[in-house]
Amino acid sequence: MRIDILTLFPEMFVSPLNASILKRAQEKGKVVINLVNIRDYAGNKHGQVDDYPYGGGAGMVMKPDVVVRAIESVRGEDSWVIYMSPRGKTLKQDKVRELAERKHLVLLCGHYEGIDERALAFVDEEISIGDYVLTGGELPALVLVDAVVRLIPGVLGDEKSAEDESFSRGLLEYPHYTRPSIFRDQKVPEVLLSGHHENIRLWRKKQSLLVTLLKRPELLLQREYDEEEKKLLQEILFGREQ
Repeated sequence: MRIDILTLFPEMFVSPLNASILKRAQEKGKVVINLVNIRDYAGNKHGQVDDYPYGGGAGMVMKPDVVVRAIESVRGEDSWVIYMSPRGKTLKQDKVRELAERKHLVLLCGHYEGIDERALAFVDEEISIGDYVLTGGELPALVLVDAVVRLIPGVLGDEKSAEDESFSRGLLEYPHYTRPSIFRDQKVPEVLLSGHHENIRLWRKKQSLLVTLLKRPELLLQREYDEEEKKLLQEILFGREQ
């Protein structure tokens, strides 16, 4: 996969892209991440990328000609251009999986009061990471990159890790424990020490349902349950095995 990030502040990406899983993914050749400075496409000696909004108002707006030139500098047949915007649909794990299947992502990071509306004709999709406003699209772009790259085959050391994580199956993840087995009078659940793989699997599935019920119950409302999940949920709700 190739990811081009169009930004006025490429320096914001240097440290995150050169650490942890994102660094290893690039070293393995699983993803190529390219930073494009939108100012390089200003087209004037002053490097002006923004201007006052027509009709007045506070703030500045990124110019359409500058933005579109930056997009067109990297766009190809397989490109999917995403504008990181609070007006977009909220990023969910299903969308992350969809994006991980694409060959080339172009992430446009707005700033100031955003981009000229006419530039959106050159964008395929708007995506938000939540109902709040940030200084620019750089941090949301990093969130999207991190979420997508870790789903690329071969990026994670254990492919099963991505399958077991929160939201991967519509549930929150089960609790994790490591040594010591007793910490300040808190013991690791006995089932995890038993070595009985089937019992451990069922415990983890039941805990995922319980954690989701307690912390994000809305995730359960429209879920289609398999028979095993129905049985485990009955045990949780009625306090006994069915």
